[in-house]
Amino acid sequence: MVRITVDMVRKKAEHHDCLLAPLEEIALHQENIEKVEFIQDWCPKLKILLMQSNLIAKIENFNKLKHLVYLNLALNNIEVIENLERCESLEKLDLTLNFIGEIVSVESLTGNYNLSNLYLTGNPCTDYDNYRDFVIGTLPQLNYLDGNDIDRSERIKALQNLPMIRSDILFEQENYRHKRAKQKTRLERDIQSKWDNEYKDLDPEERNKRFWAEKCEHAPEVRHEIEKMRQLKLKSYETEEKKEEKRVYKFFAPDGRPYNINQAKIDFLFNADDPEKYVLDLAVYKYMDSNLVDVDVQPNYVRVMIKDKIFQLHLPVEVDTTNSTAKRSQITGHLLVTMPKANAVIKKPLDPKKEIKNAQLYSDHKPKDCHEHYGQTKREYLEIGPADNVLDFTKMTQPRPTPQYIDSRMKLSGKQPSPDFVDNPEVPDLI
Repeated sequence: MVRITVDMVRKKAEHHDCLLAPLEEIALHQENIEKVEFIQDWCPKLKILLMQSNLIAKIENFNKLKHLVYLNLALNNIEVIENLERCESLEKLDLTLNFIGEIVSVESLTGNYNLSNLYLTGNPCTDYDNYRDFVIGTLPQLNYLDGNDIDRSERIKALQNLPMIRSDILFEQENYRHKRAKQKTRLERDIQSKWDNEYKDLDPEERNKRFWAEKCEHAPEVRHEIEKMRQLKLKSYETEEKKEEKRVYKFFAPDGRPYNINQAKIDFLFNADDPEKYVLDLAVYKYMDSNLVDVDVQPNYVRVMIKDKIFQLHLPVEVDTTNSTAKRSQITGHLLVTMPKANAVIKKPLDPKKEIKNAQLYSDHKPKDCHEHYGQTKREYLEIGPADNVLDFTKMTQPRPTPQYIDSRMKLSGKQPSPDFVDNPEVPDLI
């Protein structure tokens, strides 16, 4: 049985600096609470209390909550409406999907003058004839019932016929009471017999499958059984996790070969098609801090520690650990480990500056016959050293010297004709 504790309430009051006395709103839903206690003493100024989806069987210990405006007890095991007379500020009460068959118990709310909104949807009492008229006539302060407005004419009609309606309601309620007593006895017997005989020797996984495949009735006992199965399932998961944590993983086989281990159970892609390297794409959790990921590349295996979980992969060929790299995507969170193979031929990149320098200093020299056949050079003889017509680009940026004077001996003269030139007088002179 889950009980309300101070620590539980303080965790729900973090936005109030964990102070309980001034707390005005608290949510204790889905905590498997079976009994309401201590709340009125710890939080006397509560205005909103949400306790839906629990296993509460009785409404109790609310008499000190004078400021309570909204109380939600939906999806519990409540069968009778009671102990809310002193909640004088109560305006909204939600009892959806409980087991209220004692509809006459709604008369305990006649003193709650501020109550204007009541929810009883999903309770057995809603199947009674004249259920709505009985509730409206009994609680004239209501403005809404099960989410629907209450008209003035509907209220007047319900008040006029209330004595007759009440007698019919009492008859139906008595029938339900006998039916419920038989159901309770039968369910308790069947459930106990099932656990003692049918589920006793079954494997936990098979037991869960059979239980959830069976049809069940809508009753408080069944809800308790469902919660019991859920707790057993959680315990089995915790036991499996503890066993997995206690397991000691062996990294290497007796012959020294590394084992393949994926303790973290995450997806990965290993690319071995590239002849020069291996690439491992590991789907590390997207929002995990990179400080929790440790990569270790060895010649014949790679090991990644992901938050103390081991991932190890055996490599078919030895890799170069010095040039291996590990990078993580900022978008997907994936870890990419690149591992060059140790026997791969890696070509040294050529130095472009050295290539240009050699092209400047040396030219292609071929003999004469090669010149005649291919016409690839104008030089006829093999010579030592650079060619005369090679351009030296290293002096392009140097300034040319400016002459200070012109030698008087330098005379400008025209171009002299060749020795075999014959002057023809008939040809006119060039202008």
